[in-house]
Amino acid sequence: MDWLLLEKCIWFGLAATGFAVLFNVPVKNLPAIYLMGAAGGFTKVFTMHLGTNIVFGSLYGATVVGFLSIYFAHRRHSPPPVLAIPAVIPMIPGILAYKMIIGLIKLAGEVQPDTYSQILSETVNNGLKVMFILMCLAGGVAIPMLITRKESAKELKFKRKG
Repeated sequence: MDWLLLEKCIWFGLAATGFAVLFNVPVKNLPAIYLMGAAGGFTKVFTMHLGTNIVFGSLYGATVVGFLSIYFAHRRHSPPPVLAIPAVIPMIPGILAYKMIIGLIKLAGEVQPDTYSQILSETVNNGLKVMFILMCLAGGVAIPMLITRKESAKELKFKRKG
C-alpha cells in the first residue's frame, strides 16, 4: 500500500473530526465521523489512483460515507446527516473553486486577446468540475439514505455478531 494514500486517509479523518467539532456534534459520534471521513477519503483517493476522474471518485467516496452514516446512525442513535455532513466536507474541492474565482477575476480585468480563450477555457473547466463534484457529494450522501429509509434509521435492524 502506498504510504501517501494512508496519510491522506488519516488527514481526511482528522478534517472530518475537526468539522464535527466545529458543528458541535456530540462527542460520542466523533470516532464514527473520523472513520467515515477516512473511509470516504480513502475511497475517493484510491479510485482516483486507479484511474477514475475526480468527479466519480467523489461520488464513490460520498456514497461510502452515506452508507456508513446509516450504519453508525443506528449504532449511535443519531440522525444520519449529523454524521455524514462533517465526514463529506473534506472532499469539497476548494482548490478548484479558488482557481475558478481567480479565472473569473482575470476575465473581468483587461486580458490580452490571445490568452482570453485559454483563461476562459480553464475557468469553465474548473467551474464545471466544482459543480459536478458538489452534486456528486450531495447525491452520494443522500441516495443511500433515501434507498434505505423506511420510517427512521432507528427502525433498521442490523445483525449483531456474537
